[in-house]
Amino acid sequence: MTWLITKYAITAALVVLISEVAKRSDKLGALIAALPLVTVLAMIWLYVEQQPPEKISNHAWYTFWYVLPTSDDTDQHAWT
Repeated sequence: MTWLITKYAITAALVVLISEVAKRSDKLGALIAALPLVTVLAMIWLYVEQQPPEKISNHAWYTFWYVLPTSDDTDQHAWT
């Protein structure tokens, strides 16, 4: 149970950190939020919990294929 609470606390702290950075700098907050931090954190949790390498590999594979279709080059309003 302690491990679960630790995971929640670290993940929540990351979200709070990003929102606090975004309050001070829109660009830096967006940059940090756009990084695949949650995915990396999830893979770290899987590794620490001694999940099989195949499970971690599958997580990375499916994350890649789920994120790929969401990239949209036509959305240029953030840069104008």
